[in-house]
Amino acid sequence: MTFRKYLCFEGGCLTRPFFFICIAIVADNTFNYVRSHLLSNMGKESQNRLEHFAALKSKYQATQYQDSSPASLLYFILRKVDLGIELSHLEFNWLKEYKLVETLKAIKQEQQHRFQEFGNLEFEFSKLQSKYKATKHDVSWQSSHLYFILLKLESGNLVTDADVKWLRANGLDETNKIAQEVNRFTQLKSKYKATQYQDSYPESKLYQILKKLDLTECLSNSEYNWLLNNQLLETAEIFMQQELEKEAQFAQLRDKYQANKHLDFSLSSPLYLILQNIDAKNNLSDSEINWLEQQELSETIAIAQELEQTREFSALRIKYKATEYQDSSPKSHLYKILKRLELSNQLGEQDINFLKKRKLTEIIEIANEKYASTLKSKIDLGELLNESEIDWLKNNRREDIIVLAQQKHFAILKRKYGLIYLSLVLEPFYAIMVKLEKKERLDPKLVLQLMEEELLSLGGKIALAYYKLEGEFYEQEFHRTGNKWDIPTASSYWRKADEPEQALKLTNLDLSQIRESKLKSAISVTRGAAFRDMDNLADAEICAKKAMEYHPDSHQPYTLMGAIYYDKSDYPKGDYWYEQAIKRGAKPEDIDDERKRVVRSTKDENKRHEAAEYLLKKDS
Repeated sequence: MTFRKYLCFEGGCLTRPFFFICIAIVADNTFNYVRSHLLSNMGKESQNRLEHFAALKSKYQATQYQDSSPASLLYFILRKVDLGIELSHLEFNWLKEYKLVETLKAIKQEQQHRFQEFGNLEFEFSKLQSKYKATKHDVSWQSSHLYFILLKLESGNLVTDADVKWLRANGLDETNKIAQEVNRFTQLKSKYKATQYQDSYPESKLYQILKKLDLTECLSNSEYNWLLNNQLLETAEIFMQQELEKEAQFAQLRDKYQANKHLDFSLSSPLYLILQNIDAKNNLSDSEINWLEQQELSETIAIAQELEQTREFSALRIKYKATEYQDSSPKSHLYKILKRLELSNQLGEQDINFLKKRKLTEIIEIANEKYASTLKSKIDLGELLNESEIDWLKNNRREDIIVLAQQKHFAILKRKYGLIYLSLVLEPFYAIMVKLEKKERLDPKLVLQLMEEELLSLGGKIALAYYKLEGEFYEQEFHRTGNKWDIPTASSYWRKADEPEQALKLTNLDLSQIRESKLKSAISVTRGAAFRDMDNLADAEICAKKAMEYHPDSHQPYTLMGAIYYDKSDYPKGDYWYEQAIKRGAKPEDIDDERKRVVRSTKDENKRHEAAEYLLKKDS
């Protein structure tokens, strides 16, 4: 509304009295409009209530009740019943009082129906839970989203992303998997015109058939008949169309790969799958090649192998950065080089010359780096490099790998020879241990290095290895030259190598065949010392006495006898023999060292203490 049509002007200005008259007119009209509108709405509401009451009376068989006013108690009672609200005793008594018997029956039937429907819903939910693997979800079906989602699955409707998120959030992974399958089943039914089929559960036979159709796999006769029996004629037609297309494809493949002389044109023939493999750029298996050979399809094999080699050559050219090389035929010499490179990691001289002439130097660099990495891996595994590998590293200026190999091998040898805790430098001790490993004798300079570090006097593994080599050398020299003075020398080294048995074997001679008394004495002394090493003191003493007979002026037999009696714990007598040795030229300090050596090597701890106490009393 507007004041404009009520405004009057007097000389261009609105007069004040007339202004108030206009306001009164407008207000009166507004009141009449609102009043009319409210009366109209009240009328509609009243009419709706009357119609609703009439419908309820009809539903609950109370049409004989005369009062149709919405203010009626009956209207109130029927509205409560229709909303599922329990009636009170007063309300039941009122219905009885007004003899609304049929209405009471109708109300009871409605309540029973509701109760039964409630049970039906609960039972159906339980069945769906079991079917769709959702039994661990124990929330009431009335307040859970699960019921609605399961009904979606049962009816074949697609589940939404929100449904999937809800299932995951509630730990219903198995249900979610089934839901994904139901979704796929529904999509396949639409794709292959089978939507009229009601069952959407993944275990359905139709689902298995549709999955095979989607992979263009052949259906069995029973599966095809199943489609026909279930009136899925359009789906069956799609399958037949697929089969025709596959037959056409099979014919094209036979032409393409020269396999037409094979007379089995059925899609179940192994040839169809083999030709599909070839066309899909897959390498043939040994069994497939054997089958083709049995069918005498040599042309097909040749084509497949050439395609395979071409693919391999292409991949190798990319790997070794030779894509600019024009010849892509597998008959190319470059293909042979790259194949060999894949197998051996090392290029031959002819291969290198071929690559240099064609300016394919990147291949050489890659090959060299690959070979260097192979040698590093070999070193890491604790393996030794051979001479040709070391020469290659030197020629290619990879001294860093040589040093690495030496350091790794040095650590291994230190562990082997029990020197891991000694701070030995690489040179010369690595060279020493390598020589020992190769069974090569040490140069005098290297022996001096061992002596300076006291590695020969400590009786460790490196000393044993050195003495064994020397024992073997002098024994071989004796057999080579016949020089019998090599016998006591070799025997001495065998004893130091902790192999007295070998010393005894070597000195087991008929000394009557030897003329030189000094030699016979020396052999007897070293043999007696070997017996002593083996705790055979009786035979040791016999040898010492024979040595004295052969050469009475030599101090060595007397020194041996002194040691024997110290071993017997007869220290005074041992001292007697040591003094006899000194009289015959033995140095007192050497005899003193010998006493210490005997005490130190005594295995019996009590005897060792006993000998030590004797020496302390004799000379504190």
